[in-house]
Amino acid sequence: MSLVVDNTPYVALIDDDAHSARLLARMLLAHGAPRIETFSGSEDAFTRLSPLLAPTARALPTLVIVDLKAHSGANLEFVTAFTPGIGRLDIPLVVMAQRFDRDVAAALYDAGAAAVFTRHAELDAYRREAANIVSFWARSQRLDAVGM
Repeated sequence: MSLVVDNTPYVALIDDDAHSARLLARMLLAHGAPRIETFSGSEDAFTRLSPLLAPTARALPTLVIVDLKAHSGANLEFVTAFTPGIGRLDIPLVVMAQRFDRDVAAALYDAGAAAVFTRHAELDAYRREAANIVSFWARSQRLDAVGM
């Protein structure tokens, strides 16, 4: 009997807007991100990611990106609820905020976000922010992760 385990790195993208998720995923992939697994909102993410966060799970995301737009506090609610489970696994969680606001960013960092990025309306600025996310992902990789 042989057991095949897929340990290839991937990014979990939690976005409640399908168009936005497709655009961000394309931008991230164009800048060298690994495979993108999309989740259609916080409920979908909790349902599908929670079993992966068990101590015995092998195929864990190497980065979680949260971009919820349901209401102004959706990202903070998700980070507050999800961070305790993900925090012990040392998986960085980043948030896409509508605009940079020092108080909002501070609240997200306090809740456990590893980084806060801005969702830009202008395409070139959005593209640069996607490149910044991929750069953040690359810098956050564990050097001993191969073969884990």
